[in-house]
Amino acid sequence: MVNFSDPLSPREREQKQIPVLSPEFAKRRAHRNNSKHSEIWNILDRVFDPELPGLTIWDLGILQDVQQIADQWKIVVTPTYSGCPAVDAINQDITSELAKNGYNNVKVAITLSPPWSTEMMSPKGKSHLRSINIAPPDENDLVNCPVCESSHTKVISQFGSTACKALYQCEDCFEAFDYFKHF
Repeated sequence: MVNFSDPLSPREREQKQIPVLSPEFAKRRAHRNNSKHSEIWNILDRVFDPELPGLTIWDLGILQDVQQIADQWKIVVTPTYSGCPAVDAINQDITSELAKNGYNNVKVAITLSPPWSTEMMSPKGKSHLRSINIAPPDENDLVNCPVCESSHTKVISQFGSTACKALYQCEDCFEAFDYFKHF
């Protein structure tokens, strides 16, 4: 017999809930699914954010569009913020990955409109952050420890390892960790 009075951890509650996609991510996913350039999108799934190991630019939410204009491929990305130092590395990685697959005439276009938000991140991306001990963004800034899942956390600094993260500490397991700020 199941005892329903047992409290669930935040991760267990998340797993039991029906996932709800943010409208921003749902719009991006629909755009990608309706694109006639699925091969290019799939190749770009092998491009990762250099500051977040294993997190693709798609799952982070910065890969916005793939267009073919005459014989050139235009890849549109939105940086997490306008001064993000990873943009140049990401642009080079996009060009390099496409060249490895025979696509040499590539232009990476940076757009700031619409501005990037954490709502553009995929559920897989948010889950990946947790797997590398970074608390994923929460629209209410409820920060659970990615190590022990405790909700007893405190902010140490508004800036963590990068400007888009804050440094937190768990008051239960005492682990320090980054929280990817909600934008």
